[in-house]
Amino acid sequence: MTEPTGLRERKKARTRDAIADAAITLFLAHGFDQVSVSDIAAVAEVSKPTLFRYFPSKEDLVLHRFADHNGEAARVVRDRGPGVSPVTALHRHFRAGLDRHEPVTGLSDHPAVVEFHRLVFTTPSLAGRLTQYMLDDEHALASALDPGPDIRARLQAAQVLAVQRVLARANWQKIADGRAADDVHPEAVADADHAFAQLR
Repeated sequence: MTEPTGLRERKKARTRDAIADAAITLFLAHGFDQVSVSDIAAVAEVSKPTLFRYFPSKEDLVLHRFADHNGEAARVVRDRGPGVSPVTALHRHFRAGLDRHEPVTGLSDHPAVVEFHRLVFTTPSLAGRLTQYMLDDEHALASALDPGPDIRARLQAAQVLAVQRVLARANWQKIADGRAADDVHPEAVADADHAFAQLR
C-alpha cells in the first residue's frame, strides 16, 4: 500500500521543522560554533545523513529562514500594478513589512527573533553565507528590472537591496538595545521614506 503524497510531504515538512527547531534552540543556547551537527541530529532524533538530506550545510540550518524571502524583491517588481515604478513598489512593500513588524525588516521585538538576528549577525560563517543569499536576490531583482540585465539594472538592484539591508540592521540594533518595535516604528518609516526617496 502506497502512502498518499500529501501525507508523505507533511511528514517531510515536520521532520525538516523538527531538525531546524532543534538546531536553532541549540545554537541560541550554546553558540553556533560550539554545537556540532551530531548534537543537532541527536536532539532531533535523526541520523546525520538524514539531517544533510534536508540541510546541505550547518549554516543552512539557520539561514533557511531567509530562504522564504529569497527572490522577494524580484516578485514585488514583477507583480506590481500598471503605472507603478519598481522603486515605488519596493518602497510600499518594505513599508507594509514595517507595519506588520516583519522580522526581515528588523522591526520585530519578539525575543526569539532578536536573539536569532544576533546569532546571524555575530557569527562570521553565517554572515558570510547570508551574503550569498543577498547576491542571489540581487541577480533575481536585476533580471526582473531588465531581462538582460544590463549594468544599470544590476546597479539599481544592488542599491535597493543594500538600502533594505541597512534599514533592517538599523531597526534591529535599536530593538537589540532595548527599545520596543512600536516605539521604533515611526523612525523606521521615516528612514525608509528617506532612503527610497534617495533611490528615486
